[in-house]
Amino acid sequence: MNWLTSRFLIFQNKQDHMSASTKPATLEQAQEMGLRNDEFDKITEILGRTPNFTEMCVYSVMWSEHCSYKNSIKWLKTLPKDGPHMLVKAGEENAGLVDVGDGIGCAFKIESHNHPSALEPYQGAATGVGGINRDIFTMGARPIAQLNSLRFGKLDNDRTRWLLSGVVKGIGDYGNAFGIPIVGGEVYFDESYQANPLVNAMSVGIVDSSRIISSKAKGPGNPVFIVGSSTGKDGIKGASFASKDITEESAKDLPSVQVGDPFQEKLLLEATMELADTDAIVGMQDMGAAGITCSTSEMSAGGGVGMDIHLDRVPTRQAGMQPFEILLSESQERMLIVVKKGEEKVVQEIFDKWDLNAVEIGTVTEGNTLRYYMNGELVGELPAKSLVLGGGAPVYEREYKEPAYFKESKKFSMDQVPEPKDYVVVARQLMANHNIASKRWIYDQYDSMVGTVNMTTNKPSDAAVVNIKGTNKALVLTVDCNGRYVNNDPEVGTMIAVAEAARNIVCSGGVPSAITNCLNFGNPYNPEVYWQFVGAIKGMSAACKKFETPVTGGNVSFYNQTVNEDGSARPVFPTPTIGMLGVMKDKSLHTTMDFKYKGDLIYLLGEPRNDINSSEYLAAVHGIRISPVPHFDLDEEFRLHECLRELIKNSYISAAHDVSDGGLFVTLCEMALPNSLGFDIVTDSDIRKDAFLFGESQSRVAVTVVQDYEDEFLDKVGDMNVPVMLLGHVTKGRVTIDEENYGFIEDYRVLYENSIAEEMTR
Repeated sequence: MNWLTSRFLIFQNKQDHMSASTKPATLEQAQEMGLRNDEFDKITEILGRTPNFTEMCVYSVMWSEHCSYKNSIKWLKTLPKDGPHMLVKAGEENAGLVDVGDGIGCAFKIESHNHPSALEPYQGAATGVGGINRDIFTMGARPIAQLNSLRFGKLDNDRTRWLLSGVVKGIGDYGNAFGIPIVGGEVYFDESYQANPLVNAMSVGIVDSSRIISSKAKGPGNPVFIVGSSTGKDGIKGASFASKDITEESAKDLPSVQVGDPFQEKLLLEATMELADTDAIVGMQDMGAAGITCSTSEMSAGGGVGMDIHLDRVPTRQAGMQPFEILLSESQERMLIVVKKGEEKVVQEIFDKWDLNAVEIGTVTEGNTLRYYMNGELVGELPAKSLVLGGGAPVYEREYKEPAYFKESKKFSMDQVPEPKDYVVVARQLMANHNIASKRWIYDQYDSMVGTVNMTTNKPSDAAVVNIKGTNKALVLTVDCNGRYVNNDPEVGTMIAVAEAARNIVCSGGVPSAITNCLNFGNPYNPEVYWQFVGAIKGMSAACKKFETPVTGGNVSFYNQTVNEDGSARPVFPTPTIGMLGVMKDKSLHTTMDFKYKGDLIYLLGEPRNDINSSEYLAAVHGIRISPVPHFDLDEEFRLHECLRELIKNSYISAAHDVSDGGLFVTLCEMALPNSLGFDIVTDSDIRKDAFLFGESQSRVAVTVVQDYEDEFLDKVGDMNVPVMLLGHVTKGRVTIDEENYGFIEDYRVLYENSIAEEMTR
């Protein structure tokens, strides 16, 4: 039984002539619902009276961190929102919307489902996929691609393998059945995520930019419909559950995890797309966190209106559901629609056709008051604006301070680390490292080809390329973040996350357009955690302004940590995941990462450095987790992107792949593997060999050049003022470095492709 349900039944057993739903709430109840004493006082002040139990439930979820962003909104407002392609800015609708030309808008967003996935990985991940897709198609956009960003503990841990199996199956089963391809993603393993995995899901859709559906309620007298699945007791108080630490007691919150049905969602998608082609709809919103509570309050507040809602009309799965249960349920595959008065029959017929509920449960009213009724009894009366972000929801300024480890990390010197005695052994170790090795065991469970829009199935590139049918354009998509970098320097580490996302898009032939973010951090009341958050926001702002990639929206996920028995907390690495959208105006510009022919020249764009800071090599081989971030310069990165765009436009390069996790050696192996080719290169004698091969200094890309275009290539790079170095050439399959035989690329394939699968099946 859900915690809130049990509390309600206790109160109900003590009731007198007044029903428990409308009985005045107490401070003790408010505290147990996660509200602070001053918040209870503020609610009483807003209402001019003590809230009743149902009203207190509504405030408890709407003022939770998950819904109100009360501890983050001050800094979120500093992120850049304006850009050359924006149609809908952050916070205006369910997702951001970018103009890709030809009258086409692209809606995209990323959100987390971390806490549910920590308790029940299959449903936690599946419902995360369902929820983010609904955010897209409630805008009238048809989802055409999905991506995900996942973090887990060490893979040699039994619980980690259970979590990974469940999350991947949940994502795959829901996405595959829903019929939208999963075209990209990333997976990292680190002990900081051992108890609290991160599951971030991104969805991308396209829409006729003249047919966007608003999430705002308008027009007093217009009917309000609930459509989709029936309402059950799953997910009650899920928003509040997501706004607290995971502890030994968290298993008791299992009823807060929702249960999804992808087939029902597919029906809901098609019904919504059909409805979008009519003039019957005024506004629509997904029922995600806080269910009916959130959708009624946000739609009303956004449109400056109120609603009268009759909860007894809501289709339910169980008899006798209490008002607060109906209001707070997070049952999946449901949406709230405001319909143009007189068009009710149109809506009813469409949803009847798709065998879905479509029930009129209320009416839009003048003013800003939400009234909830149950069997004719008024059980809640609240000002809608008082509930929401940007209205009456509290806004806090948290204190923050630099943690001691940050200053300590600056003392690191590469001179402390001995060079490897055997470079071949280290090279093999890195190619089998779970953070570097192929994630094939994971993505083979996803359908990446349904819908026939994925252009990278057999043409691998640094970012996913998705065809926009009927045009010569494509979308270029990626998700990126290195949590170790952000932990070691939140500001620069987050700049790097944005820069790497942009670099991946440019390497693939696209132009970065905008980002969505998923900000995963520990407890915001911890000043050191909040320092990480503030630094990440500052870094994100600087990088997004430089690349003209405004932030279109996303979400903040705090409380990602585990509380130990002694009360101490272990936060995850701060992980501000960047989901970036780019546009490819001409599909002929699509640039892949694979070596094409034996004899092609291999060049490095960008400057190699004596730098092994925060690298996978330093962490995995030498066991040093805390060090400064790799070298990064925003202007240097920007020049590299400009140069790459010119090289691709003029067809001077035949492949491009950025240098990131594992360094240059891993980059070259990943370029060699698709066509079973090898490479013969020479390192720079002025740079330590391990730094040259395995260091992760930023703003570097390996490219291949056909010898006939070498002069033009070098002239263009020189004109763009980007450092360039001839590394060597592509071979038939042998890997040679400084004339030393490192084996054959097929030797590395075995390590690279089997490492995770062997761990998961042992």
